[in-house]
Amino acid sequence: MRICVVGTGYVGLVVGTCMADLGFDVSCVDNDPDKIDALLAGRVPIYEPGLEQILRRNVREERLSFTMDAAAAIRASSVVYIAVGTPGLPDGRADLSGVEAVSRLVGRHMARRTLVIIKSTVPVGTSDRVREVVAAEAAHDFDVVSNPEFLKEGAAIEDFTRPDRIVVGFRHEWARDMIDELYAPLVRTGRPILYMDNRSAELTKYASNAMLATKISFMNELARLCEAVGADIEAVRQGTGSDTRIGPRFLFAGAGYGGSCFPKDVRALVETARQHDVDLQIADAVERVNFDQKRVLADKVVSALGPSLAGRRIALWGLAFKPETDDMREAPSLVVIDRLLDAGATVVAYDPEAREVARAIIGDRVEYADSSMEALDGADALVLVTEWNEFRHPDFDEMRSRMTGSHVFDGRNVYDPARMRERGFVYEGIGRRS
Repeated sequence: MRICVVGTGYVGLVVGTCMADLGFDVSCVDNDPDKIDALLAGRVPIYEPGLEQILRRNVREERLSFTMDAAAAIRASSVVYIAVGTPGLPDGRADLSGVEAVSRLVGRHMARRTLVIIKSTVPVGTSDRVREVVAAEAAHDFDVVSNPEFLKEGAAIEDFTRPDRIVVGFRHEWARDMIDELYAPLVRTGRPILYMDNRSAELTKYASNAMLATKISFMNELARLCEAVGADIEAVRQGTGSDTRIGPRFLFAGAGYGGSCFPKDVRALVETARQHDVDLQIADAVERVNFDQKRVLADKVVSALGPSLAGRRIALWGLAFKPETDDMREAPSLVVIDRLLDAGATVVAYDPEAREVARAIIGDRVEYADSSMEALDGADALVLVTEWNEFRHPDFDEMRSRMTGSHVFDGRNVYDPARMRERGFVYEGIGRRS
């Protein structure tokens, strides 16, 4: 069974590489010649632990190839994954122009019965539109399968090879048989393939991300209440997360969520509901809370050291929206940096992986350090935005010796407040006792 994956962004590259690693012949298609050249040379344009090694091995063993010739790749395949981007439009809707363009190519160039698998995150009803577009061009039988991805950046390989579940929306039984064959190696240990109609599968993706985002925003609201009443959000988190009906995951208060999924998908879900005259008040509030939360950390700095930060040097640890990625999309660090710069501060930033991606967005408005300790030289304060592991156990004595000031603003509650004060720092977390 030959597979074509159209789109070599985060999802397409992970899917194509992992499917090749399962033994399938996979052609990945993109219209960016620089990206294709880099991939053919074994260079991965994103940072994802383990991905580059697997990609190089499968290219070397000739199971994985990269091309700009979508027509040839589609003609040679019986399975075509649509994995192009669906960025948010200004009104919150998802831009489906890329999905429709690929659907048109699939219909025009398929040479046999073809399974079209939508991996892109798409609104409810997109599978129906893809069927219409493909059918207008197709000379062969096909089915459109909705198969949303649930990959966490930084753990995508593990998530793909050991999924909690695989969600599949389909129409024809032969499509289900092909999915069983494709994903058999991934479900040998009993992880389920959940078969359903296409619209339910499409909505499952948005519902899952919105639920996780809700947990984060809820804890961030509780963190603000903790600060007001003198409680500790970490104690509240442990007490709440110990309830098996709730669970401990995604209950961490912090500087807000970012990335390519949660912000866009929550907005798209709200907009889809509005188009059907349904008011999703909780999902709408989740987005508003997260928008406000990204400002909380910088406001703490301005409140403690300002209102003017002119002449102040602020070290910032972490630029990516989460650890183990270089993804800067909707990263809280961008909001923090803007607020600090507006107050007149000089910002010196360090991130283990996202430096160049950040530079393309921020430019030279901030200084970039080559190490976490270098960022602290002469700093009046440290702001921790992204909880990379290397920030969890630094040399605190060296930190104090390099810093001019002693303020630490911990946007991820990585450090113990009492221990930090014992070490001579003025410590502020999110929802922690000050």
